[in-house]
Amino acid sequence: MDLNKYLSGKTSLNDYVHRLNQNNASFQVHYWGVMPKHYDNQLHKHSFFEVCYVVEGEGTYLDDQSTFTLQENTLFLSRPEILHQIKSEKGLSLLYVAFDLIESESSENWIKIMEAAKQCTQVILHDKDEMETALLWKSLLIQATKRQNEFFEEMLSNIANSLILSILQDFVPALNKSNHKHDPEQHSVLLTQAQLYIHDNLSNSLKLTEVAKHLHISGRHLSRIFVSELGVSFSKYVQDERINKAMMLLKKSNLSLKEIAEETGFMNVQYFTRVFTSMMQISPGKFRSLFVDQNTTTYSHS
Repeated sequence: MDLNKYLSGKTSLNDYVHRLNQNNASFQVHYWGVMPKHYDNQLHKHSFFEVCYVVEGEGTYLDDQSTFTLQENTLFLSRPEILHQIKSEKGLSLLYVAFDLIESESSENWIKIMEAAKQCTQVILHDKDEMETALLWKSLLIQATKRQNEFFEEMLSNIANSLILSILQDFVPALNKSNHKHDPEQHSVLLTQAQLYIHDNLSNSLKLTEVAKHLHISGRHLSRIFVSELGVSFSKYVQDERINKAMMLLKKSNLSLKEIAEETGFMNVQYFTRVFTSMMQISPGKFRSLFVDQNTTTYSHS
């Protein structure tokens, strides 16, 4: 693969992406690199993290007296203060980045994560296919060539931050444990979908079975979601939404009570009036007068 197309992207990254601030972490990026042909370097160490990705070629990597094979689709991590060396007879096509956490601007949790990264034992990863981190990296380099884009710097910062997080996720086992972050509750997704559907279809009957069918779940399942997550029944939630919309229309529209009843899904104006009065302790007409009649400043139940 010809890495020359990434070289201008590397230049842009070194011009624009020096600090990354997101998720309670602040990173200093020391340099970005693209090396079409990397042969041998001297045994050396850094005070920061350096990560390299082998796009093409073969070689070896010496890390703290351990030797590893380098080949296409290899990602390897050089930890702070650890002696390391790259060797290749025919040359390696490499992408690389050097970074460190700015502890004074980062949370305690991130300081612990980076300490874990310093102690990680797996410093090299092989994949027969292109790994997600590599795809992010190449996407970043391509985006970095498009200086004319209106959101150029913002996109570089966001993709670069995602790349650093992806790298850390690859090498820090604690970040991959199931208890590090709970998986999003599927019920919450379904609840949001149900709420949106109800909000957008208040003029309809909105039976439990109909909404459940729209979400491809059972009525019993949907009913459990509302009770467990909101503490109210499905029917109570729908009725509350109908009344909330009715109040908004009474305050801000010139619609008749009959039209408002239809807009909010009540069978007729009499039923609407009865439910509204029961819930709000005031009739729809009197409620509207509070906002329409400037002389009305209070209301009584009489």
